[in-house]
Amino acid sequence: MSDSPMDIFWTDKRVCVTGGSGFLGSYLLKRLEARGAKSVFVPRIENYDLVVLDDIRRMLQDARPDIVVHLAARVGGIGANREHPAEFFYDNAMMGIQLIHESWKAGVDKFVALGTVCSYPKFTPVPFREESLWDGYPEETNAPYGVAKKMMLVQSQSYRQQYGFNSIFLIPVNLYGPRDNFDLESSHVIPALIRKCIEAQERGQRSIEVWGDGSPTREFLFADDAAEGILLGTERYNLSDPVNLGSGEEISVRNLAGVIARLTGFGGDFVWDPSRPNGQPRRSLDTSKAEALFGFKAATRLEDGLRETIEWYRQHRAAGPSGGGS
Repeated sequence: MSDSPMDIFWTDKRVCVTGGSGFLGSYLLKRLEARGAKSVFVPRIENYDLVVLDDIRRMLQDARPDIVVHLAARVGGIGANREHPAEFFYDNAMMGIQLIHESWKAGVDKFVALGTVCSYPKFTPVPFREESLWDGYPEETNAPYGVAKKMMLVQSQSYRQQYGFNSIFLIPVNLYGPRDNFDLESSHVIPALIRKCIEAQERGQRSIEVWGDGSPTREFLFADDAAEGILLGTERYNLSDPVNLGSGEEISVRNLAGVIARLTGFGGDFVWDPSRPNGQPRRSLDTSKAEALFGFKAATRLEDGLRETIEWYRQHRAAGPSGGGS
């Protein structure tokens, strides 16, 4: 049986995946293996601190990559972003800016930068189109993170214009799935709600407190679908114009809580705390460019992905909270 063009693409490539040991990285590595990638280098933070220039240079010397897929990031929910805005800005900016520059200097053939939906202006018209990215300032609670990640887009376009450096910039919406971060201090809304519902059910609690008033809408992308989108973009897309990766399903946080309650079997009430921040009012992406430019369309419906994530958490929670995401 002959190899597909995608498999041939990866066969002789040396690939460096920053954040490869994190949440999204675990899905990307599995899909790379399935595509026949033979040489994949995953830098671990114990050996390479990607905020430090010397460590970035040493990593590139050790990996000698043809392709760099930059997933590594300091990430977290609204609470973590509010408590550590300086770190969210500095760490993400320094990682991205130095890594792109050193990759160009090292002769890397292609750089894949992952942005964030948090870079969009607070009141972006829905669905978010890539052309709206610069039409205003991001929502305040995660603006330092969003702006730091968006700097990679400016750099990608600048280095392509001046040096002909082939880098792309993909913007995934909020990710979720098995192996997500379920630590309530730093987790995003889906793992936090799943954990709260299951623990409340076990303790016989009648209610769960949730931040905000439940009115904001969100869109979520199953992590395995995101990994597929990133690899399709790597294989088929060679421009620095930003491209959204999403599922096309918009849901309010209030309705999301209801679905998770139903799927976990939690029969109590949600107590909404409007004194806590809501975050961005609406969040939903126009994903038509990803499909048109490199054939990506999400395969997992939200309810199916939630069911799989809940089942994974029930099976693995005895071992303690899972590792953080990238």
